[in-house]
Amino acid sequence: MVRPLRFALLAALTAIPGLAAPATAQTPPASIGQQYIPAPWWMRDPVIASIGHVRVELQANRAGFSATFRTVDRSVAEASRKAADQVRALSQTLAAYGVDKVRVETSLTTQPLYDQYRDENGVLRDNTRADRIERYEAQATVSLTVRDMAVLERVYATVLAAQPAAIARVYFSLEPDNTARSNLAAAAMRDARTRAEAAAQNAGATLGSVRVIDPTGRACQTDVLAGWPSYGSGASLPTTVDEIVVSGSRMNRAEMAMAPPPPPPASGQAPSEDAIEAARLALQPPLQVLTDQACVVYGLS
Repeated sequence: MVRPLRFALLAALTAIPGLAAPATAQTPPASIGQQYIPAPWWMRDPVIASIGHVRVELQANRAGFSATFRTVDRSVAEASRKAADQVRALSQTLAAYGVDKVRVETSLTTQPLYDQYRDENGVLRDNTRADRIERYEAQATVSLTVRDMAVLERVYATVLAAQPAAIARVYFSLEPDNTARSNLAAAAMRDARTRAEAAAQNAGATLGSVRVIDPTGRACQTDVLAGWPSYGSGASLPTTVDEIVVSGSRMNRAEMAMAPPPPPPASGQAPSEDAIEAARLALQPPLQVLTDQACVVYGLS
């Protein structure tokens, strides 16, 4: 009596539409290469799926580099103090720009310098014993992230005029704000309509109403003839946008205002104005490419 009752309950549960639906929804509508493939609902009538693909070149708005100062002394405390003295005035001068323009991070490390000797092969080696430490080397590193390109050249010259033992290469990056991203997404939508209108006109059709809007662009990559869902990589070439609105103002892809900032107040033994001007170099931020895509499906008539 137990087995028939269990089978009856399973049959009853399977017959309930609400319980059987989740398992059916997880099944793909077709496999790749299948002869007969069900089309999406928005393809029951003639449609055109248009991918808006745009690109814009914007000037990099972030820069960063680091500089290292080294001192050597017999006392670890004295070596650290001298290294800190080298970067203290410089850090205060750079911090005067404000964190919205320049972010300064200072670190201090020390390492022992051991007595050296030559082994039986004549190779110079360190005698790494605690009682064989001759001196200590202290390294003070100033790491900078410049968020305002208008002050980049002066900040770099200020660090260079402080005569560090080593200075790293300047790297650039682009961090578009929400306004730039939103306007580029809008440009992708407009590009999708432009492409759809041109294609429909050339095919002798009339563009109808919007069926699907997909900001991710994936809906337009569904290949119904090959078996869907299968997403190809045959995207069209992007349309170059000359300018977009960034933070409320129009920014041309190759131009940006570079007004020189007022000099920060000097502090301690900071580099003089003459030394800063003598060390000034041309640092032009490169152009970075920003792209976006959008899919819009239109009806045809």
